[in-house]
Amino acid sequence: MTGRHGNESLGERVAFAIAAAIVRPLMNLLMDREWRGTEKLAALGGGFIACPNHCTEIDPLTVGHMLYNNGRSPHFLAKAGLFKPPVLGQIMRGTKQIPVDRGGTGAGSSLEVAREVIDEGGAIIVYPEGTLTRDPNLWPMKGHTGAARLALKTGAPVVPIVHWGDHELFPRYAKRLYVFPRKKAVVLVGDPVDLDDLRGRPMDKTTLVEATERIMAAITGLLAELRGEEPPAERWDPAANDQSLHGRDVARGARVPTTDDGGTAA
Repeated sequence: MTGRHGNESLGERVAFAIAAAIVRPLMNLLMDREWRGTEKLAALGGGFIACPNHCTEIDPLTVGHMLYNNGRSPHFLAKAGLFKPPVLGQIMRGTKQIPVDRGGTGAGSSLEVAREVIDEGGAIIVYPEGTLTRDPNLWPMKGHTGAARLALKTGAPVVPIVHWGDHELFPRYAKRLYVFPRKKAVVLVGDPVDLDDLRGRPMDKTTLVEATERIMAAITGLLAELRGEEPPAERWDPAANDQSLHGRDVARGARVPTTDDGGTAA
């Protein structure tokens, strides 16, 4: 298998090993875990784009932990500003995280890094929702076209990955961890989304919206399987509910349900 034992540079391997030495023991201490469908990652062979649901600030650690333990180095699309502080920037660059400049000036270099990651057999993690879901019951909301655009430009397969349970440890928009009773995070890996018929088409709005809809449908269906529940008939649309598209703002839209101890709940 390619991945962290494959085509990466020695520097990347060392940087990931250091990060893993910190994150893995912490995740194992805080939560039980169960990973399902990981054999599908081995079947891919090369690099891919992972598209998870996004319902808690700590789920990048949940997804990254699973991927790294299965031989796939996780590379997140990260705000360009995170690369500026000396220590954090060195870590971000050392593990080949991908800077995203919302001004659009760095799009070419970001795509170049993404191609390198895929060629090395790594996983690029893209949250199609763009931020934590605004759905009151934590179902995936309306997606953005970034993941679809990256998939169609690179030719990389898109793998839906869903998780459930880590939001109980650190609920959406919470201010502290809820470690007792001990929580369990379950991660489920799905089959690649079929985008083959879209790869030869012009990359216009129609194509990107269709690809995004397929990706979001795959994520939603996989989460419904994991939760054993029926998802809403329509995905939550923040714009239709007077909510911001970025950040922590949910106050103008649907109320975030709360638990008896002051945390947020699904």
